[in-house]
Amino acid sequence: MSAPAKREEPGAPVSLTLPEFMAQALAMEREAVDRYNEFADSLETHNNHEVAKLFRTMAGYESKHAERIMAEMGWTEAPPPPRAVQFGPGMDDPETLPFDEVHYLMQPWHALQLALTAEKRAQAFFAVLARMSTSEPVRRAATELQAEEAEHVALIQDWLQKVPPPDPDWAIDPDPPRYND
Repeated sequence: MSAPAKREEPGAPVSLTLPEFMAQALAMEREAVDRYNEFADSLETHNNHEVAKLFRTMAGYESKHAERIMAEMGWTEAPPPPRAVQFGPGMDDPETLPFDEVHYLMQPWHALQLALTAEKRAQAFFAVLARMSTSEPVRRAATELQAEEAEHVALIQDWLQKVPPPDPDWAIDPDPPRYND
C-alpha cells in the first residue's frame, strides 16, 4: 500500500527528483489526452463533429508532449504514477478540464476557451513549481515546460481570433434529446 499523496502548501519548497517531476508532467499530459478524447467521444455521440475534431486535435498535441517527455527521459514504459504535487485551490490537475464544462451544442469557440483555461493553469503550475523547487534540474525543466505552455496559450489565443464567438442563443436546441424510461 502506497503512502497518501503529499499536499504541498503554497509557498513551501518542493523537493522532487527530475524523474519524479517528469513522471508528474507525463501523468498530466496523459490525463489531458484522455480527457480531450473523452470530450471528443461525447461530442461525436451528439453529432457535433466539428468540436469533436477540435478536441481530437488538442489530444494529439498533448500526446506529442507525452511522447517527447518519454523520449527525453529515455523511458520505454511510463513510470508508476507519481505522488501528486498540488499547490492549493485551483491547482489540482492543471491540464484536466471538468466534464461538466462540455455541452453537446458547444461550438469551437467554447472548446478553445476550455483549452485556453487548461493551458494557462498548466503554465501557472510549472511557474510555481519552478519557483518552489529545491532542485536546479527540476527548476530548469519546470521553466522549460512553463515556456512551452506559454507558447500553447499564445497558439490558442491566435486560434480564438479566427473563430467567431457563439451567438447568445447557441444552447437553444429546437429538437432537444428525449429520454424515455
